[in-house]
Amino acid sequence: MANEQTNPGKKTGLAAEFSRCWGRLPDKGLFFGLLAAWLFLFQFWGNATFGYVDTSSLMGWMYNAYNNPGGNGEDSHGNLIPFVVLALFWWKRNQLLEAPHRVWWPALVGLALALVAHALGYLTQQPLISIVAFFGGIYMLIGLVWGPVWLRRGFFPFFLFVFCLPMSTIAQPITFPLRNFVAGAVTVVSHGLGLDVVREGTILHNEAGTYNYDVAAPCSGLRSLIAIVALGTVFGFMTFDKNWKRLLIIALAVPLAMIGNVARMMTIILAAEISGQAGGNYVHTSAFFSIVPYVPAFLGIFLLGHFLREPEPASPGLPLKPKTV
Repeated sequence: MANEQTNPGKKTGLAAEFSRCWGRLPDKGLFFGLLAAWLFLFQFWGNATFGYVDTSSLMGWMYNAYNNPGGNGEDSHGNLIPFVVLALFWWKRNQLLEAPHRVWWPALVGLALALVAHALGYLTQQPLISIVAFFGGIYMLIGLVWGPVWLRRGFFPFFLFVFCLPMSTIAQPITFPLRNFVAGAVTVVSHGLGLDVVREGTILHNEAGTYNYDVAAPCSGLRSLIAIVALGTVFGFMTFDKNWKRLLIIALAVPLAMIGNVARMMTIILAAEISGQAGGNYVHTSAFFSIVPYVPAFLGIFLLGHFLREPEPASPGLPLKPKTV
């Protein structure tokens, strides 16, 4: 028997699937042409805050915000969000390609509002407003070229671009309450365990003075809070069809993230009680112990997801065979 010859010109696997989807994508020339013009605008007239970052590109400003060492890595997740969004669009590709499509002129209103918002952000040197306008405009381009059904079906994962906003630039009103919460919660838990932890504002120490820690802005838990809420958003939208279940998962992610950060601070205090300041410092800088805030959050999200799980669609049963007598 002759061996079967593989056609070298035939695409297989991911390449074949991408080629199939690309061929089915309607009006791609129109969309990517408009997208290129939109990117051109924000590349050369996207940023006016030259005193902070010497670039006219909004994307350049965003990259600097995500990778600025002075931000303590709180916005570094912004580097990953576009890839997560693209991966989720790929996951929903069949739903999108099967959706009816048409040029939808009302989207021009949203596009015009995005332009006005960017002009406002540019003139007032507020890049955060321009970032909202940037992603909002791309969303409106989807609606303009492919219609309202695509907007509805593409809302998630497009919503995840909200996590591209660099929160460290406006973090003070958020981090200060978080710092107070962590310091207060750690004090309560410590006293419950019989530890002589003393709180002075956001500073925690023991009466013997063998350790002293300040719950500073990097320890507020803002980074883990954003990451866990993003995870809860992805998990909720991918797992459930009902919006109330999705919102419940997202809402639960916030207190779980706060509890996780308290747990991390407690590990530092416990290590300091055992080994003094050096022991607490080791836990504070340890990569292994840095995952502590995520453990209760992940467990809580997946546990709630288990209880809220939606039943599998019933598969049609096989016809019963008639009994023989």
